[in-house]
Amino acid sequence: MIARLAPRDHTVILGGLALHYCEWGAIDARPLLLLHGITGHARTWDHLASAPQPAFHVIALDQRGHGDSQWAPGGDYSVGAMAGDVERLVDHLGLGRFLLLGLSMGGRVSIAFAGMHPERVEQLVIVDIGPDIAPEGMERIRSAIGTAPERFTTEDEALEYVRRANPRYDEVELRRRVAHGLTRLSDGGLAWKYDKAIREAMRLGTRREVMNLWEPLARITCPTLLVRGAESDILSPEIAKRMLATLPDGRLVEIAGAGHSVPGDQPDAFAVAVRSFLA
Repeated sequence: MIARLAPRDHTVILGGLALHYCEWGAIDARPLLLLHGITGHARTWDHLASAPQPAFHVIALDQRGHGDSQWAPGGDYSVGAMAGDVERLVDHLGLGRFLLLGLSMGGRVSIAFAGMHPERVEQLVIVDIGPDIAPEGMERIRSAIGTAPERFTTEDEALEYVRRANPRYDEVELRRRVAHGLTRLSDGGLAWKYDKAIREAMRLGTRREVMNLWEPLARITCPTLLVRGAESDILSPEIAKRMLATLPDGRLVEIAGAGHSVPGDQPDAFAVAVRSFLA
Protein backbone atom coordinates (compact mmCIF):
# COMPACT_ATOMS: atom_id res chain seq x y z
CA MET A 1 0.00 0.00 0.00
CA ILE A 2 1.40 3.40 -1.06
CA ALA A 3 1.44 6.03 1.70
CA ARG A 4 -0.49 8.92 0.15
CA LEU A 5 0.35 12.57 0.74
CA ALA A 6 -2.32 14.71 2.40
CA PRO A 7 -3.40 17.90 0.62
CA ARG A 8 -2.72 21.34 2.04
CA ASP A 9 -5.68 23.72 1.63
CA HIS A 10 -5.47 27.42 0.81
CA THR A 11 -7.91 30.18 -0.11
CA VAL A 12 -6.78 33.46 -1.68
CA ILE A 13 -8.61 36.52 -2.99
CA LEU A 14 -7.63 37.14 -6.60
CA GLY A 15 -9.38 39.56 -8.92
CA GLY A 16 -12.00 40.08 -6.23
CA LEU A 17 -12.85 36.35 -6.15
CA ALA A 18 -12.08 33.85 -3.37
CA LEU A 19 -10.30 30.91 -4.98
CA HIS A 20 -9.50 27.70 -3.13
CA TYR A 21 -6.72 25.31 -4.10
CA CYS A 22 -4.98 22.23 -2.72
CA GLU A 23 -1.30 21.45 -2.95
CA TRP A 24 0.85 18.37 -2.46
CA GLY A 25 4.61 17.90 -2.37
CA ALA A 26 7.61 20.18 -1.84
CA ILE A 27 7.13 23.79 -2.95
CA ASP A 28 10.61 23.86 -4.51
CA ALA A 29 9.82 20.95 -6.86
CA ARG A 30 8.59 21.34 -10.46
CA PRO A 31 5.15 23.01 -10.28
CA LEU A 32 2.25 21.11 -11.85
CA LEU A 33 -1.14 22.85 -12.02
CA LEU A 34 -4.27 20.68 -12.41
CA LEU A 35 -7.63 21.95 -13.72
CA HIS A 36 -10.81 19.85 -13.32
CA GLY A 37 -13.92 19.45 -15.48
CA ILE A 38 -17.27 21.23 -15.47
CA THR A 39 -18.86 19.37 -12.53
CA GLY A 40 -15.57 18.57 -10.78
CA HIS A 41 -13.38 20.09 -8.11
CA ALA A 42 -9.78 20.05 -6.90
CA ARG A 43 -10.13 16.79 -4.96
CA THR A 44 -10.98 14.81 -8.11
CA TRP A 45 -7.20 14.87 -8.66
CA ASP A 46 -6.30 13.10 -5.38
CA HIS A 47 -5.18 9.84 -7.00
CA LEU A 48 -2.71 11.55 -9.32
CA ALA A 49 -1.63 14.28 -6.91
CA SER A 50 -1.25 12.40 -3.62
CA ALA A 51 1.19 9.69 -4.73
CA PRO A 52 4.67 10.50 -3.37
CA GLN A 53 6.28 12.47 -6.20
CA PRO A 54 9.42 14.30 -5.10
CA ALA A 55 9.75 15.69 -8.63
CA PHE A 56 6.48 17.67 -8.50
CA HIS A 57 4.81 20.41 -6.50
CA VAL A 58 1.18 19.67 -7.40
CA ILE A 59 -1.44 22.43 -7.26
CA ALA A 60 -5.12 21.67 -7.92
CA LEU A 61 -7.41 24.67 -8.30
CA ASP A 62 -11.11 24.74 -7.49
CA GLN A 63 -12.03 26.81 -10.53
CA ARG A 64 -14.49 29.66 -10.01
CA GLY A 65 -17.93 28.42 -9.01
CA HIS A 66 -16.65 24.95 -8.12
CA GLY A 67 -15.57 23.16 -4.96
CA ASP A 68 -14.75 25.65 -2.22
CA SER A 69 -14.11 28.59 -4.54
CA GLN A 70 -16.51 31.50 -4.77
CA TRP A 71 -19.32 31.50 -7.32
CA ALA A 72 -18.71 33.99 -10.13
CA PRO A 73 -20.66 37.25 -9.93
CA GLY A 74 -22.93 37.44 -12.93
CA GLY A 75 -22.34 33.77 -13.69
CA ASP A 76 -19.27 34.41 -15.86
CA TYR A 77 -17.84 30.94 -16.49
CA SER A 78 -16.28 31.73 -19.84
CA VAL A 79 -12.96 30.16 -20.79
CA GLY A 80 -11.39 33.62 -20.90
CA ALA A 81 -12.49 34.46 -17.35
CA MET A 82 -11.19 31.16 -15.98
CA ALA A 83 -7.89 31.52 -17.86
CA GLY A 84 -7.58 34.90 -16.14
CA ASP A 85 -8.01 33.18 -12.77
CA VAL A 86 -5.17 30.82 -13.67
CA GLU A 87 -2.93 33.73 -14.58
CA ARG A 88 -3.67 35.49 -11.30
CA LEU A 89 -3.05 32.30 -9.30
CA VAL A 90 0.30 31.44 -10.87
CA ASP A 91 1.41 35.06 -10.49
CA HIS A 92 0.36 34.95 -6.83
CA LEU A 93 2.35 31.74 -6.33
CA GLY A 94 5.36 33.19 -8.10
CA LEU A 95 5.41 30.48 -10.77
CA GLY A 96 7.43 31.39 -13.83
CA ARG A 97 7.27 28.30 -16.05
CA PHE A 98 5.15 25.40 -14.94
CA LEU A 99 3.49 22.17 -16.05
CA LEU A 100 -0.21 22.41 -16.88
CA LEU A 101 -2.85 19.68 -17.07
CA GLY A 102 -6.54 20.16 -17.72
CA LEU A 103 -9.51 17.81 -18.09
CA SER A 104 -12.56 18.71 -20.20
CA MET A 105 -13.53 22.28 -19.18
CA GLY A 106 -10.13 22.55 -17.51
CA GLY A 107 -8.51 21.38 -20.74
CA ARG A 108 -10.20 24.18 -22.65
CA VAL A 109 -8.98 26.68 -20.04
CA SER A 110 -5.50 25.17 -20.39
CA ILE A 111 -5.56 25.60 -24.18
CA ALA A 112 -6.55 29.25 -23.78
CA PHE A 113 -3.90 29.98 -21.15
CA ALA A 114 -1.09 28.15 -22.95
CA GLY A 115 -1.97 29.90 -26.20
CA MET A 116 -1.99 33.32 -24.56
CA HIS A 117 1.18 32.66 -22.52
CA PRO A 118 3.20 30.02 -24.42
CA GLU A 119 6.42 31.10 -22.70
CA ARG A 120 5.04 30.12 -19.29
CA VAL A 121 3.97 26.51 -19.95
CA GLU A 122 6.81 24.00 -19.92
CA GLN A 123 4.68 20.97 -20.79
CA LEU A 124 0.94 20.65 -21.36
CA VAL A 125 -1.51 17.75 -20.94
CA ILE A 126 -4.97 18.13 -22.49
CA VAL A 127 -7.40 15.45 -21.33
CA ASP A 128 -10.27 14.37 -23.60
CA ILE A 129 -11.28 17.74 -24.97
CA GLY A 130 -10.61 19.93 -27.95
CA PRO A 131 -11.55 23.28 -29.47
CA ASP A 132 -14.59 21.49 -30.90
CA ILE A 133 -16.75 18.94 -29.08
CA ALA A 134 -18.39 15.96 -30.77
CA PRO A 135 -22.15 16.79 -31.00
CA GLU A 136 -23.40 13.55 -29.45
CA GLY A 137 -21.14 14.00 -26.45
CA MET A 138 -22.11 17.64 -26.04
CA GLU A 139 -25.79 16.68 -26.04
CA ARG A 140 -25.14 14.00 -23.40
CA ILE A 141 -23.33 16.45 -21.15
CA ARG A 142 -26.03 19.11 -21.58
CA SER A 143 -28.74 16.63 -20.71
CA ALA A 144 -26.87 15.18 -17.71
CA ILE A 145 -26.12 18.58 -16.17
CA GLY A 146 -29.44 20.14 -17.10
CA THR A 147 -31.52 17.35 -15.56
CA ALA A 148 -29.37 16.86 -12.44
CA PRO A 149 -31.34 16.88 -9.16
CA GLU A 150 -30.79 19.96 -7.01
CA ARG A 151 -31.12 18.16 -3.68
CA PHE A 152 -30.29 14.77 -2.22
CA THR A 153 -31.40 13.31 1.09
CA THR A 154 -28.21 11.31 1.66
CA GLU A 155 -24.74 10.99 0.21
CA ASP A 156 -25.56 7.42 -0.87
CA GLU A 157 -28.46 8.77 -2.93
CA ALA A 158 -26.12 11.21 -4.67
CA LEU A 159 -23.55 8.47 -5.17
CA GLU A 160 -26.10 6.23 -6.88
CA TYR A 161 -27.16 9.06 -9.19
CA VAL A 162 -23.58 9.84 -10.20
CA ARG A 163 -22.74 6.14 -10.61
CA ARG A 164 -25.59 5.69 -13.12
CA ALA A 165 -24.23 8.56 -15.21
CA ASN A 166 -20.61 7.31 -14.94
CA PRO A 167 -20.72 3.51 -15.22
CA ARG A 168 -16.97 3.16 -15.94
CA TYR A 169 -15.85 5.31 -12.99
CA ASP A 170 -13.57 3.67 -10.43
CA GLU A 171 -15.56 3.16 -7.21
CA VAL A 172 -13.00 4.76 -4.87
CA GLU A 173 -12.62 7.76 -7.17
CA LEU A 174 -16.39 8.09 -7.54
CA ARG A 175 -16.94 8.15 -3.79
CA ARG A 176 -14.28 10.83 -3.39
CA ARG A 177 -15.76 12.91 -6.20
CA VAL A 178 -19.21 12.81 -4.61
CA ALA A 179 -18.06 13.36 -1.01
CA HIS A 180 -16.12 16.51 -1.88
CA GLY A 181 -18.69 17.72 -4.41
CA LEU A 182 -21.62 18.18 -2.01
CA THR A 183 -22.53 20.78 0.60
CA ARG A 184 -24.85 20.36 3.58
CA LEU A 185 -28.10 22.38 3.49
CA SER A 186 -29.79 23.95 6.51
CA ASP A 187 -32.56 21.34 6.40
CA GLY A 188 -30.02 18.50 6.53
CA GLY A 189 -30.15 17.66 2.85
CA LEU A 190 -27.27 17.85 0.38
CA ALA A 191 -26.73 19.96 -2.74
CA TRP A 192 -24.00 20.32 -5.34
CA LYS A 193 -21.18 22.68 -4.47
CA TYR A 194 -20.79 23.91 -8.02
CA ASP A 195 -22.85 26.93 -9.04
CA LYS A 196 -26.49 26.35 -9.91
CA ALA A 197 -26.08 28.98 -12.65
CA ILE A 198 -24.07 26.43 -14.65
CA ARG A 199 -26.92 23.93 -14.50
CA GLU A 200 -29.45 26.62 -15.35
CA ALA A 201 -27.44 27.66 -18.40
CA MET A 202 -27.43 24.04 -19.57
CA ARG A 203 -31.19 23.71 -18.97
CA LEU A 204 -31.95 26.88 -20.89
CA GLY A 205 -29.36 26.31 -23.60
CA THR A 206 -27.75 29.68 -22.88
CA ARG A 207 -24.22 28.48 -22.14
CA ARG A 208 -22.09 29.73 -25.02
CA GLU A 209 -18.36 30.14 -25.54
CA VAL A 210 -17.22 32.93 -27.83
CA MET A 211 -13.52 32.07 -27.89
CA ASN A 212 -12.28 30.13 -30.91
CA LEU A 213 -9.81 27.75 -29.27
CA TRP A 214 -8.20 26.63 -32.53
CA GLU A 215 -6.36 29.98 -32.57
CA PRO A 216 -4.66 29.67 -29.15
CA LEU A 217 -4.02 25.96 -29.80
CA ALA A 218 -1.90 26.90 -32.80
CA ARG A 219 0.18 29.27 -30.64
CA ILE A 220 1.14 26.59 -28.10
CA THR A 221 4.85 25.83 -28.43
CA CYS A 222 5.58 23.40 -25.59
CA PRO A 223 5.50 19.58 -25.79
CA THR A 224 1.82 18.64 -25.48
CA LEU A 225 0.21 15.32 -24.62
CA LEU A 226 -3.37 14.77 -25.76
CA VAL A 227 -5.05 12.05 -23.67
CA ARG A 228 -8.19 10.50 -25.15
CA GLY A 229 -10.49 7.95 -23.58
CA ALA A 230 -10.77 5.18 -26.17
CA GLU A 231 -14.56 5.14 -25.64
CA SER A 232 -14.98 8.94 -25.46
CA ASP A 233 -17.97 10.62 -27.12
CA ILE A 234 -16.50 14.10 -26.48
CA LEU A 235 -13.10 14.02 -28.20
CA SER A 236 -13.64 12.27 -31.53
CA PRO A 237 -10.71 10.72 -33.43
CA GLU A 238 -11.21 13.36 -36.13
CA ILE A 239 -10.91 16.27 -33.71
CA ALA A 240 -7.87 14.66 -32.06
CA LYS A 241 -6.23 14.23 -35.48
CA ARG A 242 -6.79 17.89 -36.33
CA MET A 243 -5.37 18.94 -32.95
CA LEU A 244 -2.19 16.93 -33.56
CA ALA A 245 -1.85 18.54 -36.99
CA THR A 246 -2.23 22.00 -35.39
CA LEU A 247 0.13 21.54 -32.44
CA PRO A 248 3.82 22.00 -33.31
CA ASP A 249 4.86 19.35 -30.74
CA GLY A 250 1.87 17.17 -29.98
CA ARG A 251 1.42 13.48 -29.29
CA LEU A 252 -1.61 11.32 -28.51
CA VAL A 253 -2.25 8.51 -26.06
CA GLU A 254 -5.55 6.62 -25.88
CA ILE A 255 -6.56 4.97 -22.61
CA ALA A 256 -8.44 1.69 -23.04
CA GLY A 257 -11.58 1.18 -20.99
CA ALA A 258 -12.06 4.92 -20.48
CA GLY A 259 -14.77 7.27 -21.65
CA HIS A 260 -14.63 11.04 -21.28
CA SER A 261 -13.70 11.01 -17.57
CA VAL A 262 -10.34 9.36 -18.15
CA PRO A 263 -8.75 10.05 -14.70
CA GLY A 264 -11.81 8.60 -12.96
CA ASP A 265 -12.43 5.69 -15.31
CA GLN A 266 -8.83 4.43 -15.42
CA PRO A 267 -6.90 6.28 -12.66
CA ASP A 268 -3.82 4.05 -12.69
CA ALA A 269 -3.38 3.96 -16.48
CA PHE A 270 -3.97 7.70 -16.65
CA ALA A 271 -1.37 8.40 -13.95
CA VAL A 272 1.21 6.23 -15.72
CA ALA A 273 0.66 8.02 -19.03
CA VAL A 274 0.94 11.47 -17.45
CA ARG A 275 3.98 10.71 -15.33
CA SER A 276 5.76 9.10 -18.29
CA PHE A 277 5.19 12.19 -20.42
CA LEU A 278 6.19 14.69 -17.72
CA ALA A 279 9.31 12.70 -16.83
